[in-house]
Formats: sequence, structure tokens, C-alpha cells
Amino acid sequence: MEIFEIIAQLRTVKGKGASRRLRRDGVVPAIVYGAGKEPVSLSLSQNEVLKHLEQEAFYSHILTVNIDGNSEKVILKDVQRHPYRHLILHMDLQRVSETEKLTMRVPLHFINAEECVGVKQGGGVISHQMSEVEISCLPKDLPEFLEVDLENIKLHETLHISDLVSPEGVEVRGDGEQAVVSVHLARGDKEEEEEKEKVEETSADNETKEG
Repeated sequence: MEIFEIIAQLRTVKGKGASRRLRRDGVVPAIVYGAGKEPVSLSLSQNEVLKHLEQEAFYSHILTVNIDGNSEKVILKDVQRHPYRHLILHMDLQRVSETEKLTMRVPLHFINAEECVGVKQGGGVISHQMSEVEISCLPKDLPEFLEVDLENIKLHETLHISDLVSPEGVEVRGDGEQAVVSVHLARGDKEEEEEKEKVEETSADNETKEG
């Protein structure tokens, strides 16, 4: 498993004006909190943070934050981004306790799309309704992602949250009936099929009347 380390310094200056000055100097204001300890304000390197955020695994890993030589285990809880510039405005880090369950979002990795029955045999297309889910687990059980196997999904079939397979110790949260991925006909094919059904129904009705 990949290890992510964030180098941080304690931040004593606070307020909007101070945060703006920090950002101009290439620094990201951040806070670390939780695990029964007091919140602590931090300063992080903008360049380092941007590099970490390019990696999907960074969002669902236990991270190590090194604060002036002292390290703590944390997870990323929130990132505030500039609306149009490639800039991080603020980060929230939550301390991790080995005995307390985490609640966080992890990505879904869809596998065997090229082997999907509904595509190969039914001529359908795969439609993704979700790309990540919320889970709850102890830190030691935290998965980097959840796999969703598409091989046996048939045409007009939908996988829901309740159908997801998670590792031992990991609970997938949310509405079990919420759709995750489905296989259906492409729009043009669907309209053609509906038109064909209408013609068949009309023919059947005419045959019934004539009879």
C-alpha cells in the first residue's frame, strides 16, 4: 500500500487576511482535528499538496502528517479549491484512532467492462450512476477502492448499492436501492426497439379486431 506523508508547520497567524497572504506565498492553510485532541492550525506546501491530490489513492488512504517533527495519522476530510485557478484554499485533516470507525468516501473501480454480457451479447452500453461510495470501517480495514465486476450484468439490468461486495469489516453506507451502474440500449437502438414494439402492438390489435 502506498504511503503518503505531508510535511506541515504549526500556523500561528489566523484570519482571512493572513490566509490570503499565506496562499500568495505558496502555502495552504489547513487544520487537523479529532481523536479527542484540540484542533491545530497548520501550513502546508501548495506544490506538495497539489502533487498529492493528483493521485486518486490520496483521498482514501491513511495519511501521515509530520508537524514540526511529530507525526500523526490522519485522513483527508475536505478540500476547498479555488473556483477557477489551480489552487487549494484550505484543507481539513481528521486524526485517526485505531479503535474508532472511519466514515469516508472511496472510489469504485469497474472491472471486466469488455466482458460484460449485456454489451457483448445484448448490444447494450454501460452507464455509470456512481463513481464513489461512502463506507464505514476501522482504519486497519480501510480499502483504497471497491471493485465492481461488470462481467455478468445483462441487458436492462442494474446494480445497486446493496449489490456491492465489500471486504470483511467494511460497511457500505447509503440507500441500498440507489443505482450504481446499469446496462441499456443506446438511445438510437432504444427508440428503434420502442418503435418496433409499437408496430407489433398495433398489428396485434388489428388482428384481434379482424378476428
